[in-house]
Amino acid sequence: MKKKAIITGITGMVGSHLCDYLFDNTDLEIHGILRWRSPLINIKDKIKNIENFDRVFLHYADINDLSSLIKIMDQVKPDYVFHLAAQSFPRTSFDIPLETIQTNILGTTNLLESIKFLGLQNTWIHICSSSEVFGRVDKKNIPIKEDNTFHPASPYAISKVGTDLIGRFYAEAYKLKTITTRMFTHTGPRRGDVFAESSFAKQIALIETGQIQPIVKVGNLKSLRTYGDVRDAVRAYYMALTINPIPGEFYNIGGHHTCEVGEVLNKLISLSTCKKIEVQVDKDRLRPIDADLQVPDVNKFHKHTGWKNEIKFEDTMIDLLNYWRDRIKISNDILSR
Repeated sequence: MKKKAIITGITGMVGSHLCDYLFDNTDLEIHGILRWRSPLINIKDKIKNIENFDRVFLHYADINDLSSLIKIMDQVKPDYVFHLAAQSFPRTSFDIPLETIQTNILGTTNLLESIKFLGLQNTWIHICSSSEVFGRVDKKNIPIKEDNTFHPASPYAISKVGTDLIGRFYAEAYKLKTITTRMFTHTGPRRGDVFAESSFAKQIALIETGQIQPIVKVGNLKSLRTYGDVRDAVRAYYMALTINPIPGEFYNIGGHHTCEVGEVLNKLISLSTCKKIEVQVDKDRLRPIDADLQVPDVNKFHKHTGWKNEIKFEDTMIDLLNYWRDRIKISNDILSR
């Protein structure tokens, strides 16, 4: 009998890339949890598989609804759970703090409660925390190690502190096989347009087609971040649960290209067919406070699994820009935000 994996948030950027990775590199049966209104564009290449019940299966649920999770966990009885569903945009969390906390903290608790309630003690569970839990880090603590103090700088970051601690609590208190990752900035094709580098790429693609003026609107360009590729990230998530996994462990994971956000913008502009592009600060894109030093130490995870980044930063940027070029070709409902 094939082993089974559940991906919460399968239609998101990370969830869809993880689905691709598991489909191409394992023989796992893949079950995705999504809400009924979730767009399927990110998993469009798997539609035929879904329709033919060929390795990929969809389940409509909501992590805020415990009963729906119990039903699915009981039906599938997964060997692996990759918990990626979340309200994932830090800037938006300032506007919807309660929903962010509800979804990320209580939603994660619901997921773990469903597994505990059903007695699925052999299920390995990936809890996706975030580098944002570290928030405002002193320069002397760069690169950031796992034991660095949490100092969250947004309601999103606070919610991920809760997610992080809850994941480890269920391992210690109830012997669930949870492993927590704190992924630093990761991007690539399918990245949501509310995130800085993806917004830049989308605006540039719109400029190239003449749909907007040659002006890219930006927020804080001075934030220092380490960038990785989402396809390297999902490989890391799989390795975390399959290479000598240790219940309750937690790891920093991140890319290998460190720069200010402004340098990412410059790279994308350099890849554009339009060379005369103006940059304009938009106050609505600025956070009240920012986590502006996001540079990881990934030695712990590397030593344990052997994982390392494989995709070059420039290739990630090219793929991200081409993703938006392709999206714009087939759609006329792209906002310039």
